Amino acid sequence: MASRNTNIFTLIDKPTVVLYLLLIFWGWFTIYAASYNFDDTSIFNFDGRAGKQLLWMGCASVIAFIILMLDTRLLEAYAYPIYGVTILILILTIFFAPNVKGSHSWLVLGPVSIQPAEFSKFAVALCLARFMSSYNFTLKRLSNFIRAVLIIMVPLLIIVLQKETGTALVYLAFSLVLFREGMSGLILVAGIGSITYFILALKYAETFWGATCVGELIVLILINIVLMIMTANKYKKRGTFKIMSIITLSVVAITGIINIFINVNWVYAMYTIITANSVYTLIVSLKSNSIKLLQPILVAIVSVFFMFSVNYIFNNVLEPHQQSRIKVSFGMEDDPRGVGYNVNQSKIAIGSGGFIGKGYLAGTQTKLKYVPEQDTDFIFCTVGEELGFVGSTSLIILYIAFILRIITISERQRDAFGRIYGYCVASIFIFHLAINIGMVLGISPVIGIPLPFFSYGGSSLWGFTILLFTLLRIDASRTGRI
Repeated sequence: MASRNTNIFTLIDKPTVVLYLLLIFWGWFTIYAASYNFDDTSIFNFDGRAGKQLLWMGCASVIAFIILMLDTRLLEAYAYPIYGVTILILILTIFFAPNVKGSHSWLVLGPVSIQPAEFSKFAVALCLARFMSSYNFTLKRLSNFIRAVLIIMVPLLIIVLQKETGTALVYLAFSLVLFREGMSGLILVAGIGSITYFILALKYAETFWGATCVGELIVLILINIVLMIMTANKYKKRGTFKIMSIITLSVVAITGIINIFINVNWVYAMYTIITANSVYTLIVSLKSNSIKLLQPILVAIVSVFFMFSVNYIFNNVLEPHQQSRIKVSFGMEDDPRGVGYNVNQSKIAIGSGGFIGKGYLAGTQTKLKYVPEQDTDFIFCTVGEELGFVGSTSLIILYIAFILRIITISERQRDAFGRIYGYCVASIFIFHLAINIGMVLGISPVIGIPLPFFSYGGSSLWGFTILLFTLLRIDASRTGRI
């Protein structure tokens, strides 16, 4: 427990607490607006969404108080047991949770339903911070990197088995923490590249330019550009990029001349270019006696194989409803009355808000319940309709200030444990904010994750509160006075 000689509340980061309170109370009023009932207008009706959310907020304040009273040494000492127990609960949830909209992720405890996946983010963050802050730790050691990835991937895979793919994807946010702590930027670039290749190959898979598949062609062009940049970066000799550019342009010119007489498949030309540039990279590698120059070739080969796997992953790994959501998000299908209904209605609601909005409790789209899940996953559309561009922008700025404050707190920690945990918290909030608002605006697939402190629900509110106040407790103890 905290020392009685020092008041914890004098050391806690007050700007962060103020931002937290602003967000949860703004969220409470927005939940009331989104679930407004013309027959019962009381915000304190505990049978309604707003009333229940107020109860969850009260419980969250108790949870926050308990965390602030803990000794931070206990958090570090019991990080592994907490992680182990959480994994066990996640596994049991698969078998004992009822079927809710096709998923088995909610445990019913009397009158309350709890989603363990929301709390497992805290367990993973704590365990990751404990492991990566151990003596002489470095991610450059392969065994350490594999263990850190396993800490993240085990709960992710279990949650996928619960049929909660959207929640599982949140765990990919921890890759930002690994990057901050020394993971090769190549891995992060590979992740971003994989997402880009997946989107382009899928979106333009059925678009043809003569005999050429446009999706395959675009991806191969990007792979060649990456190969050229990586080779030039690894091999510092001047003229490397120029020579590879000449090879590329020469093949393009020859193919263009042939295309005058024969309808050419430009995909074959790109394979020729990538092969030629890879051979040049291999020659340069042998001349310089540097094995590092083989990395661009390996990346190119893996990228090509990944491109070929896109259709298989999409058709055989993803669920039908996930395929439909992705197709609608990428503009491959138009289904305004089916899968695309939520996003379509959400964009209508936000667009109707204009610059300053229709006014609080005056949103017609939300009051008439046109937007499904408008007080949970799609609650941002209520802000957009009633408070307009001004209100939406203000909320995003508030979130950015909140996340920047968390990063500031993380950077000022005196030990690795606090810093790593802080970046875990920041990464989770960044991912939730970007994906939730992105799906409401129709620029990312609908994966069903809450907007922190805004979306209705006790599990998400408590989970985010635990994450945040654990960081505040760690931060308060950095001075050594408690």
